[in-house]
Amino acid sequence: MKRLFLPAIICLMMTGCQQSSNPFLSEYNTPFDVPPFEQIENEHYMPAFEEGIRQQQAEIKAIVENPEAPTFENTILALDLSGMLLRNVELTFFSFTESMSNDTLRDIAAEVTPKLTAHADDIMLNEALFERIKAVYDNQANENLDRPQERLLEKYYNSFVRSGALLSAEDKATLRDINSELSTLSLNFGNNVLAENNAFTLHIENEADLAGLPAGAITAAAEEAAAQGKEGWVFTLSAPSRIPFLQYADNRDLREQLYTAYIMRGDNDNANDNKANIKRILQLRLQKAQLLGYKTYADFILDDRMAKTDAAVNDLLLNIWKYAVPRANEEIADMQKIIDREGGNFKLAPWDYAYYAEKVRQEKYALNEDELKPYFSLDNVLKGVFMVAERLYGITFQEDTLGVIPTYHPEVRAYEVFDAEGKHLSVFFCDYFPRASKRSGAWMSNFRESYVDADGNEVRPLVYNVGNFTKPTADAPSLLTLDEVETLFHEFGHGLHGMLTRVDYYGISGTNVARDFVELPSQITEHWATHPEVLKLYAYHYQTGEVIPDELIQKMQKASTFNQGFATTELVAAALLDLRMHELENYEDFDAREYEKKVAAELGLPEEICYRYRSMHFNHVFSGGYEVGYYSYLWAEVLDADAFDAFAENGVFDKATADAFRINVLEAGSSEDPMKLYIQFRGQEPNPDALLRGRGLK
Repeated sequence: MKRLFLPAIICLMMTGCQQSSNPFLSEYNTPFDVPPFEQIENEHYMPAFEEGIRQQQAEIKAIVENPEAPTFENTILALDLSGMLLRNVELTFFSFTESMSNDTLRDIAAEVTPKLTAHADDIMLNEALFERIKAVYDNQANENLDRPQERLLEKYYNSFVRSGALLSAEDKATLRDINSELSTLSLNFGNNVLAENNAFTLHIENEADLAGLPAGAITAAAEEAAAQGKEGWVFTLSAPSRIPFLQYADNRDLREQLYTAYIMRGDNDNANDNKANIKRILQLRLQKAQLLGYKTYADFILDDRMAKTDAAVNDLLLNIWKYAVPRANEEIADMQKIIDREGGNFKLAPWDYAYYAEKVRQEKYALNEDELKPYFSLDNVLKGVFMVAERLYGITFQEDTLGVIPTYHPEVRAYEVFDAEGKHLSVFFCDYFPRASKRSGAWMSNFRESYVDADGNEVRPLVYNVGNFTKPTADAPSLLTLDEVETLFHEFGHGLHGMLTRVDYYGISGTNVARDFVELPSQITEHWATHPEVLKLYAYHYQTGEVIPDELIQKMQKASTFNQGFATTELVAAALLDLRMHELENYEDFDAREYEKKVAAELGLPEEICYRYRSMHFNHVFSGGYEVGYYSYLWAEVLDADAFDAFAENGVFDKATADAFRINVLEAGSSEDPMKLYIQFRGQEPNPDALLRGRGLK
């Protein structure tokens, strides 16, 4: 997931003043101008936000009052380079609210978010500023612009129009109120989900209740219990704790208890309940869309995406759905046979799915997840993904083992990244283990994005990956599941998109691309994680040093499309739920819980399968910037499956293919229309069947 922080999306920024007492308001004087995390105190944020807003207001005023005729340089480029102090503060602060959250940070976020939204509206609804942008836009034929400059101009012009620049004064005031309330609701939604994640623990005191669980999961649960000052074993809703329990625990009642707690987050009719938040968010989004001339919020969002239309997204999702559900029903039948054979005398339920799927996998493929984990220590997987990046794109990673580069937590690792010529390319941070202050999931973002400054100096990015992977125990290092390995490669692909960019302009560099294009670099990178040739380079047993045996690789390959009916069905169901919620034109009687049931019934979602995310904890859609965008993973999978075919045809490390992908996708940002960039790489539009073949559905 490419994480977007709402204020950082809508604000356009400027550089700062000298106040030595506040680290944000003076030169950092750190390696690569990394934020001096150890010097930043909570009380520094609000003064820095206020000064950043003041500085950008002055910068915008200077653009508007420039007596010279509007040009690309004095208007568009000046706007693109404005507000750097504010941007720097935002990127650090909102990173912390996601991974280092506490009550004080949440209070600051509640205070500053409406101010940032109002500031963004002051810019986007500034009539004099838009007049200058429009003048450049209308006169661009005489500006002799290159293609990236045209794209930056188009982006700002369209962003202002989509932000209400053409509205009446009365409608602009209404839009301001909508934006302000939406920003607060989004923040509250995410806080509620984090609170729900931390509120539940499954405390086991009877050792018999651990039957079926692998030793690593038991050890981790014992360490969690000790950390909480409890006897026995504690399981939480974090993925490294929850998933093994649901996959292996023989105690069905406890599986149900843990699963129910997970899917009911935000839907417990308590202080953290999100149903009212969802209804109000959807009402405001529709009001905003209609104010801007669109029938639905889905129409508004998709008009600015590769897909363009609601119909195009529905066509994609429903085409996949018709292949996924029959396969899921076959998988359900296989699991029910085992239940019946074992005398279970019950029908498969959602909390049984992972448990019996694992039994089927072991029967059909003789493959046990615990056989694989010893070959996937975190250190080896990191070496593997770095090796892939070096073989494909010539870049190298040097870990800062001396602690010279500032980091924000002891578990964070920092690397300097070099290009093929040995020149500094980026700094890369990784933060991979769960903690109570970190929200669930995995994501990539930046502490600084790439651009060329006003003096012509190239500013290189500071990129980070965050995850919630299996922690090391007293007996073993961090040993990743196959899903965690693929997730690490996925987020690293986003990281490559951010690190390799060569676009001069902030607004279109790196991952600042269409939402349904941004997942292409991440998802294609997953293909290398389990390719046999690549596994031989990094998958070594953490104790013996033995390379992963061919027999195990062959089992992995045979099982590679196992359970894809379930995986695809739960993903498409969530994407369709997101889409359906935003296709509505009236929310007066909307109830999120009941609407989920309605959509499930209309689709024919098997009752044994739940949405990947229920709406009440669907952070992507209500707190993460992916509204009407969860389909993007499948849209991009059409691209990545087809794109990897080029590597499969020419060689997994073929230099010409890798160079074409690097130049046309990873370096290009949004400097050209995304489909044109894809065709420049591939030589043709993507073949949608590649996705179905890749998932073994066709």
